[in-house]
Amino acid sequence: MIITNFSKQRNEFKEPKVLKAKPHWQGQNLSDTPIKSKDPKTEDTAPDSSILNNLNRGRVAIFIDGLSLFHTALQLGIEIDYVKLLCHLTNGSRLLRAFFYTGVDISNEKQQGFLLWMRRNGYRVVAKDIAQPAENFKKSNLNVEIAVDMITLAPYYDTAVLVSGDGDLAYAVNAVSRMGVRVEVVSLQNTTSESLIDVADCFIDLDSIKTHIQKDSNVGYSYRTPSNSNL
Repeated sequence: MIITNFSKQRNEFKEPKVLKAKPHWQGQNLSDTPIKSKDPKTEDTAPDSSILNNLNRGRVAIFIDGLSLFHTALQLGIEIDYVKLLCHLTNGSRLLRAFFYTGVDISNEKQQGFLLWMRRNGYRVVAKDIAQPAENFKKSNLNVEIAVDMITLAPYYDTAVLVSGDGDLAYAVNAVSRMGVRVEVVSLQNTTSESLIDVADCFIDLDSIKTHIQKDSNVGYSYRTPSNSNL
């Protein structure tokens, strides 16, 4: 597994944070038991699980740029299994929140069904209507939402997992790092901004973990659309 680790010494002396109320998410309780660290020289040759097994990451918050992940999956030729993805990114640590940011086409019932499924399976979906400029090219950008959530929630988590390669998020990553948060960036290496990698404590190439997060060919999800769901 290709992982670049840039752990900062100051994080070792960081006092644990206390959250007044334990957050709720759909899934089993995760272990808080710390795991002893190994010699950093051996991290690059760690088995398939990753060096994250060797760290006490504290409470984890996950921030996923949905559009970026979608295009990365296309490049890798895989379909993401979002249950596997959540488990792999959490990796036994205590999960605060798992955010999934995406643009929404309200006329697309299949997408609405997918987002409903995501909400029911451990993700906090942050959606924005897709803008459609004059040239008829639909697009959405949720970097502001990602940055605001990362900074606002920083007092309540110890490790941020950012699934994005957008260099525009480097400032937000640097800001939470100065607050004592460890930041892991997960993206495709050849499409990730160097400025984002430079400010992260750890970089994980999605290509190196694709076998752990791709959907099995014989498994399918039934995404219910709002028209056939009892909300």
